[in-house]
Amino acid sequence: MIKNEEAAIRKFFNVYKLECLLIGIENTGRYNWALYEVLKNLHHQVYVVSPLHLKKSMGLVRGKTDKIDAIRIAAFISKNHADLPRWKPSSPAIQKLKILLTERNARIKSKRQLLKQQYDYAKMKHVGLDKSLQRLNREQLHLIDRQIVQIEKEIELLIKTDERMDQQAKLIRSVPGVGKVLSWMILAKTENFTTITDPRKMACYSGVVPFAYQSGTSIRGKNRISSYADKVIKSILHLAAMSAIRLKNDLREYYQRKVAEGKNKMSALNAVRNKIIHRIFAVIKNQTIYKNDLVLS
Repeated sequence: MIKNEEAAIRKFFNVYKLECLLIGIENTGRYNWALYEVLKNLHHQVYVVSPLHLKKSMGLVRGKTDKIDAIRIAAFISKNHADLPRWKPSSPAIQKLKILLTERNARIKSKRQLLKQQYDYAKMKHVGLDKSLQRLNREQLHLIDRQIVQIEKEIELLIKTDERMDQQAKLIRSVPGVGKVLSWMILAKTENFTTITDPRKMACYSGVVPFAYQSGTSIRGKNRISSYADKVIKSILHLAAMSAIRLKNDLREYYQRKVAEGKNKMSALNAVRNKIIHRIFAVIKNQTIYKNDLVLS
């Protein structure tokens, strides 16, 4: 067992200077940052796998400890590394963008929780705490709002100081319905379109691609989207689609046509979310601003 600090991790890997190791890492977010900082300067083969992917691949298992988890991850990587993409360190700009977005999301969650608490304070009138707690709640909400604004300013400044990201962000936002938050998330999730270059993969990751559910000849379920998705980006895409169908553009016409054909409104809206992703990748590929009269596949 070693400390999750750069100095301790670097000392551990000094023993393997002359070797090329096969390293598997479970993606645990910020807990991996110190390890990433060390590994980016080494020559080992590194693979980062989502916890869900690992869990589903292990089948029926019993017991769980850090040592057992490490053995299972090692076995998985040893067997499947040829089919997995190798980890590459993020650029400094993308790394900063990811950190800022994580901080923003944390404050959004806190704000959502505080807003829910406001409904409970009305029940506390009989003990005389409702007004004082409401005041504290409003003060906390005001502080969080200011912090969110500050973080968003830092994100915009970060993107503007990186010429390539700034250009990509402008192209992304030219797609109907797409705003600054979705553009930030797309840049972060695709690492400025270097790790995810296929719109269908991005659509699957975002949970907007319907999959067939069929077994033999007797079970034929409706196509439906998978529950395995990034819920945050999916909700932002939903807002983008809602915005797009309120504007005069081909996405609105597409949505109205599908509804007129008898398609369920939510299914039609999900199709718009999928279209938005494909249009984002199209403008990036073509390096041209989106035009409403141009139909991009």
